[in-house]
Amino acid sequence: MKLQQLRYIWEVAHHDLNVSATAQSLYTSQPGISKQIRLLEDELGVEVFSRSGKHLTRITPAGEAILKTAGEILRKVEGIKQVAQEFSNERKGSLSLATTHTQARYALPKVIENFIDQYPEVSLHMHQGTPMQISEMAADGTVDFAVATEALELFSDLVMMPCYQWNRSIVVPKNHPLAQNSELSLEDVAQHPIVTYVFGFTGRSKLDEAFIEKGLAPKVVFTAADADVIKTYVRLGLGIGIIASMAYNPETDDDLVCLDARHLFKPSTTKIGFRRGTFLRGFMFDFIELFAPHLTREVVEEAYNRHSKIELDELFEHVQLPYI
Repeated sequence: MKLQQLRYIWEVAHHDLNVSATAQSLYTSQPGISKQIRLLEDELGVEVFSRSGKHLTRITPAGEAILKTAGEILRKVEGIKQVAQEFSNERKGSLSLATTHTQARYALPKVIENFIDQYPEVSLHMHQGTPMQISEMAADGTVDFAVATEALELFSDLVMMPCYQWNRSIVVPKNHPLAQNSELSLEDVAQHPIVTYVFGFTGRSKLDEAFIEKGLAPKVVFTAADADVIKTYVRLGLGIGIIASMAYNPETDDDLVCLDARHLFKPSTTKIGFRRGTFLRGFMFDFIELFAPHLTREVVEEAYNRHSKIELDELFEHVQLPYI
């Protein structure tokens, strides 16, 4: 059994069983990958993949178990490389993170700019997706960090740390009736068609909870994962927009009126998470602290040593999170 063979089956499984695409991503040949997979299966005495002719059709039950262990081995190998790099050149390497559009567009740019200034030889890779996709990428080791508001708590093998709290604003055209209200109520909001985030994105669950608690049934006519798209459709008159407050820019959005909705909805907390067992290099600690200054190296190391959500919550229960 060779490490290369384990990498091949792992990559094929994560390229939708497309051996050609896997070969391109690994800069090798398709026949070479197919041959090595067959050699591994012959050695193990089981098939990792079912086939129809020359095409892989699905992962077998045995393959699922093998791939899980292969992933753990590959992550440990990567960890060894990270350790070696830290001692050979602590200022050079790579950092990958997965996040939502809102975080990538509004919360992270200044952090990334400052990080690049400090570590010009560290290459940064950003992946965008749904909160569930983001959490999965962190949990399976595809990325180093996940930054999101939703779904991180569903993965018990992630170390999750709170970064900041935020709330929502309602955006309307300047001539909209709500623009004249001095203080909005949920009843006022529920009377109008609403344009907001897709469920599972950007704290959408807090929004839904608020209406349910009041016994209201809001008319959500359009949803999107991107606040800029939401604002576009508000401008078209499709409805009033409910967005993260950070997504309103007084300069570029001066054709819209921004109404404070903090009193209507519970605040949401954005967290950063990484897979338990990850070797954190020095620049990774620095990235976390740039994003959330209260998450110093000492705090992150303490969080790493907490082995349950209850223990993690206890660590942060008295921390006053910044509000943006």
